[in-house]
Amino acid sequence: MRFFRQALLGLVLASLALGLLGYAGQMVRSAVSEKMSQEPRVPPARERSFTVNVVPAEPQSIAPILTAFGEVKSRRTLELRMATTGQVVALSENFVEGGEVRAGEFLVRLNDADARSALSRAEADFLDAQAEVAEADRALLLAQDELSAAQVQAQLRVQSLERQADLQTRGVGTAAAVETAELAVSSAEQAVLARRSAVNQAQSRRAQADTRLARMQLAVDDAQRRLDDMQLVAEFDGTLSGVSLVQGGIVGANERLGSLIDPKSIEVEFKISTEQYTRLLDDAGELIETPVRVVLDVLGTDIVSDAVLSRGSGSVADGQTGRTLFATVTEAKGLQPGDFVSVEVTEPELRFVVRLPGTSLNARNQVLALTEDDRLEPIEVALIRRQGDDVLVRSRDLMGREIVTQQTPVLGAGVKVTPLRGSEAREFKEVEMIELSDDRRQKLIAAVEGNTRIPAQAKDRILAQLKEDKVPAEVVNRLESRMGG
Repeated sequence: MRFFRQALLGLVLASLALGLLGYAGQMVRSAVSEKMSQEPRVPPARERSFTVNVVPAEPQSIAPILTAFGEVKSRRTLELRMATTGQVVALSENFVEGGEVRAGEFLVRLNDADARSALSRAEADFLDAQAEVAEADRALLLAQDELSAAQVQAQLRVQSLERQADLQTRGVGTAAAVETAELAVSSAEQAVLARRSAVNQAQSRRAQADTRLARMQLAVDDAQRRLDDMQLVAEFDGTLSGVSLVQGGIVGANERLGSLIDPKSIEVEFKISTEQYTRLLDDAGELIETPVRVVLDVLGTDIVSDAVLSRGSGSVADGQTGRTLFATVTEAKGLQPGDFVSVEVTEPELRFVVRLPGTSLNARNQVLALTEDDRLEPIEVALIRRQGDDVLVRSRDLMGREIVTQQTPVLGAGVKVTPLRGSEAREFKEVEMIELSDDRRQKLIAAVEGNTRIPAQAKDRILAQLKEDKVPAEVVNRLESRMGG
């Protein structure tokens, strides 16, 4: 009896469960049918607006900057060579690599004993030649005096002949006396001729003595020059480079001992394209004297020097293109011959150009300008120059317009935008700072302190940064790249 009662209760509960499930299924079916029978409701379409940064297009006069790379060279370099061979007996204390010398300072001296002996012999021969000239002068003077005496005596003999002839005319003198006077005159004239010959011989001797004196003077000069060639002196103030000579060594004739460089007279040689070269010419086709900025990158610190564009190369080297220019450095700050530097040349001023970010220009030389209803309109422009991350463009349609600073694939003609102007459009880039371990910090400090090419001010600034708790990552990367780390 109990079994039937429990079985009946279970059957009732199962029936109720099936009934509830059927009711729930009916409710779901009704809801789905009602939903499907309703018309779909479409929300109203809303135009999408993109946020863009805009800048005003302001035509102005801008002097573009032409950037190139070049090498620092000395305008005044002297190769140190000895004109003769010999053994080095003396060296200047400053005759070392990087030694600073003054004009006229002694650098190298060879063994000059033979040269001094030759000079002494030449000077002795010169003294003999001078004595011979003096003796010839005295002989010439004596011959001239004897000639004068002979001429006076001949004049007296002529007067005596005239007197005897006058006495004969008056009947007082005799023909024998006149004949004797005539013979005396003839003898006197012969004596004058003999004295003139003696004078000529004395003059010839004087000329020969002068010639020998000139030869002896040349011999003395040659001996003095050979003696001077045994010693090397600095011709101007400068710095020595490539020196590798030791005392006691043997030097060959014309052997290169090093170079003398004037560190205050340097220039920068750099190459540009032919198209860039034409921008630096005036109306007459001459190269303009424009300011040049020379920048040397030393471990993250820029050393800037001023220069002036001075000249261009006379020809193009075989297999080369473009033009080679030279800029004279007016104020060298830490520059040395051989440094690789960047050069910024100021070009002639361009009028009515607009400076825009380089990202505002697409491949079709178009920019996107903002209309009155905040929509975009493409404007075609002429690309004049590229200046780093900026471009210089020119177009009559840019006057007073606002230009999108960065074009993206979603931006185009007629697109609705929300412009950001002024301070709203600024993007601040934080400098990445990193912490250094003690070992890493000490290695960097030692590398900076051991570098002799860094100017004192730049070195102090870099060391101050390295001693801070956090150091700019850019400075660390540049230092380690030059250390090979």
